[in-house]
Amino acid sequence: MQKVSVRSVQDHQPMTMQVYSRWDLEGMHDFLECLEPDMALKILTCLDDSADLVRASAVSRYWQKVVVSNGLCKQLCMRTFPQLGSITRVVEPSHDNLGKSEHRAYASLFRAITAFPLTFCIADPVSASSTGYPKDSIKNICRGSYFKTICRGSYWLSRGSDDPETPETLIYNLSANFCVVTEINLHLRKGLVSGYPIYSSRFVRFRMGHPKSVKDLNYDFIKAQECADDKFIWTYTSPVFPVAQENLLQKFRLPAPVVCIGGYLQIELLGRVSKSSDDKYYICVAQVEAIGRTLSPLFSVAFSESSDDVHLKYDAEECGYILSTCGSISRVQPQH
Repeated sequence: MQKVSVRSVQDHQPMTMQVYSRWDLEGMHDFLECLEPDMALKILTCLDDSADLVRASAVSRYWQKVVVSNGLCKQLCMRTFPQLGSITRVVEPSHDNLGKSEHRAYASLFRAITAFPLTFCIADPVSASSTGYPKDSIKNICRGSYFKTICRGSYWLSRGSDDPETPETLIYNLSANFCVVTEINLHLRKGLVSGYPIYSSRFVRFRMGHPKSVKDLNYDFIKAQECADDKFIWTYTSPVFPVAQENLLQKFRLPAPVVCIGGYLQIELLGRVSKSSDDKYYICVAQVEAIGRTLSPLFSVAFSESSDDVHLKYDAEECGYILSTCGSISRVQPQH
């Protein structure tokens, strides 16, 4: 160890600074190893970013053991995104060590959920609880802002009801069976005749989940004009949002980003406001958007219908490449 004299910035007085050589440092102890294991674990659990946990695991073999053996990246994901609690196993074809495989998978997953670019997530419509006329199908509003641009007269119209409390539901298949949704946007519209009111719901609520059986999805619910609500297991339910009675796109930002495991979204329209000339209450929707992050094909989920197992599939090599580019694309926003 050498002693080097330097001058203090404040008082310009000489002071001594100790400079340690590599050989001096080799004789020192890892402060984390000097602590009780529970205390070391508590310290590293305070890290709230998977990138920091990855860096910590590279400090020494002991730090790596604490991070990997206790599944700290997995714990961080579960705390931040509770929907991931349904995953029972990680499948990484290129690696056999379960502990390290989970560590890499959840570290990369946390980064993907928070850094992948935002995009439109709705792929196809599945069903509507009712449809006024065949031409007013939910298919008219399945393409978000793009479809509205090329076909401005398109909309979905419910069946008329004497009861203003009659709800309606719309179900959509998202662009991947594993994605993150941050907000959902709706445009409730006026009747086509000038002077007609806005056929809006009073409130809206959102659910996300997966089908009870893949076989059920081979049925064309739209063509049969049947509701598919009972064909799904909804693992997330949002708060109820009030709907403004305005002819414009309304944005409903979820309290926190939601990991949708299964890839299906239900929009529940609660209550009705306006009557038509036939003295019945209607709901009319001109546009639907779901904004979020698609995690496929780097991540995907597989369900076992014979048990409650949900497997997270992870492509480590491709994920490493994509995540290395996220710094330049993570600020991309969908354009209306």
